[in-house]
Amino acid sequence: MQFEFSAPMRIRKRHLVVCAAFAFLSFKGEAPLKVPFLPQEQTELRKMTNEAFKRGEMLTYRIHYGFMDAAVATLQVTDENKQLGGRNTYHIVGLGISKGSFDWFFKVRDRYETYIDEEAIVPWMFIRRVNEGGYLINQNYVFNHYKKKVDCDGKVYDAPEFAQDMISSFYYARCLDLSGAKEGQIFSIPSFVDGEPFSLQIKYVGKETIKTAFGKVKCLKFRPVLQKGRIFKNEDDLKVWITEDKNHIPIRAQCDILFGSLKMDLESYSNLVNPLSIVK
Repeated sequence: MQFEFSAPMRIRKRHLVVCAAFAFLSFKGEAPLKVPFLPQEQTELRKMTNEAFKRGEMLTYRIHYGFMDAAVATLQVTDENKQLGGRNTYHIVGLGISKGSFDWFFKVRDRYETYIDEEAIVPWMFIRRVNEGGYLINQNYVFNHYKKKVDCDGKVYDAPEFAQDMISSFYYARCLDLSGAKEGQIFSIPSFVDGEPFSLQIKYVGKETIKTAFGKVKCLKFRPVLQKGRIFKNEDDLKVWITEDKNHIPIRAQCDILFGSLKMDLESYSNLVNPLSIVK
């Protein structure tokens, strides 16, 4: 599941949009990092039920800035099963690129990768390569969930228990049991972003059936809990609709910001675990 902006706007609100609505991901990749895992200690990691996604899943989104077709983003759970520290993982790659006239004045070339533990649904490694209008970010995070530490390019930080990264938090959220969610209920996701622990909070608003390219789809509507600031006008300016099925796929996201609006729609999907909640 992120709308990134230029250097003056680097604030945590990016992470809220990543997890809720992804977007603007892509460009050239690099070889996977060598992970310096410490031997496993006695601490047992949790086991989560995952009925939401599987290897081979592909989601493609179209992002609009106002009336402008701005970018395309994809999220893919690759077929790879790489073992890290003796644990099976899902390798997830987020790619995206700005398009058309938007690409002329603000070129976006980003790539995100995460390796998520198959049972615990926590990241072991996170790779971030951002190039937006010439603004660059390169991050390599290695998580040690036994010691609650994160190695950020050689500097070690304390981290919350079962901390998520920008991309893994989205897949973790998809695994949550939302069957008993009540309007106004807030779900918190412990995360580690830009060298700091961060609690992502999303509020359940209710159910809504929306029109999409695939027909009418039953959805659960959420609002990430935001603070007013330089980007968002109001605390409820970001809205996300996820499918009311076990896939929990964000099918639409809409974000009103100080200098316009962004909208993201699911354009295509493949290799889902469950049927989409399309109204027949």
